[in-house]
Amino acid sequence: MTPRTFYRTLSIAEAVTWTLLIAGMIMKYALKLGDWPVTVGGFAHGLVFIAYVTTAVLVGLNQRWRPRMIVGAALTAFVPYLTIPFDRRLEKQGRLDGGWRTTATDHPRDGHWVQLVLRWMLNRPVLLSVVFVVFVGGIMATMMFVGPPGGRA
Repeated sequence: MTPRTFYRTLSIAEAVTWTLLIAGMIMKYALKLGDWPVTVGGFAHGLVFIAYVTTAVLVGLNQRWRPRMIVGAALTAFVPYLTIPFDRRLEKQGRLDGGWRTTATDHPRDGHWVQLVLRWMLNRPVLLSVVFVVFVGGIMATMMFVGPPGGRA
C-alpha cells in the first residue's frame, strides 16, 4: 500500500464516519431513538479520527511535509468532510507522490533521528502495523476510560 492509498483510505473513512456520527445525532435528537446511534457513530468516528491523525503524521513524515502541513492535515479531521478536499489539494500539489522511503538519501533531513526511526519502522511493516494498531487502540481505550466529551449524563 502506497502512502497515497493509505492516506486517501483514511481520509475517505474519516468523512464516512462523520456521516455516521451526524446520522446518529439526527436519530437521537430528531427521531428520539435513544443514545445508541450516537454511541455507535461516535465510537466509529473516534476510532477513525485517531487513525486518520496518526496516518497524517506518518505519511507527512514520509513525504517530508513541513510540520505546518502535517498539523494542517490533522486539523482537517475536526471539520466534517474537510479531509476530502484537503486530500485532493495534496494530490494536485504532488505531495502524495512516491512510495515509502525505506532507504536514506542525501536529503538534509534524512539524518534526523525522526527520519531514522521512520525508516527503521518502514523496513519492518508487520511491526509498524502492530505499533499503529496498538497506538490507535491505546488512545481510543484511554478516551473511553476518560469518558465522552461533556461528561456522562
